[in-house]
Amino acid sequence: MANTKSAKKAVRKIAARTEVNKSRRSRMRTFVRYVEDAIAAGDKPKATAALANAEPELMKAAQRGVIPANTASRKVSRLTQAVKKLGA
Repeated sequence: MANTKSAKKAVRKIAARTEVNKSRRSRMRTFVRYVEDAIAAGDKPKATAALANAEPELMKAAQRGVIPANTASRKVSRLTQAVKKLGA
């Protein structure tokens, strides 16, 4: 357990930041799920629209340090490929 005043404050800050990051991660995953659901349903227009909304969410999460930048790029790339396959 934290003993010093600064350590106690650090614990409070970490707890607050964890809550914010949980919220951001959850929001990102929700947007990704919308794309995956549209792909599973085979609905290309809906999947394209969902991807347009999910991409900024993924990049914002990467920018804020919730996920690594390469992870965000990889997810966007794979979702884009999957949406393109729907038309083929």
